[in-house]
Amino acid sequence: MKIRKNDQVIVIAGNARGKRGKVLKVFPDSRRVIVEGVNIIKRHTRPNQKNPQGGIVQREGAIHISNVMLIDPKTNNPTRVGTKIVKDPTTGRKDRMRVSRETKETF
Repeated sequence: MKIRKNDQVIVIAGNARGKRGKVLKVFPDSRRVIVEGVNIIKRHTRPNQKNPQGGIVQREGAIHISNVMLIDPKTNNPTRVGTKIVKDPTTGRKDRMRVSRETKETF
């Protein structure tokens, strides 16, 4: 998956289209992400030790990864993402880096 935790993304489809936020959690198995401030749902909770009063709790719901697009930190615009294999000169180890399709900048 090309989107990771703490990435800045923009929602490109759905009710929250155009909203920007930080990725809080990634679920690779179901290909879903939780974005800060996007897809707010209301959860009815029973009283427990953590929340002794119970009630209605608002939190972010997961959205599909195809509905978000990574924001390029250089231009602050949404961009498609590719990968590039970079060899570390000191250790000789190969790493896979994410590359912006527009600016060719690695991040």
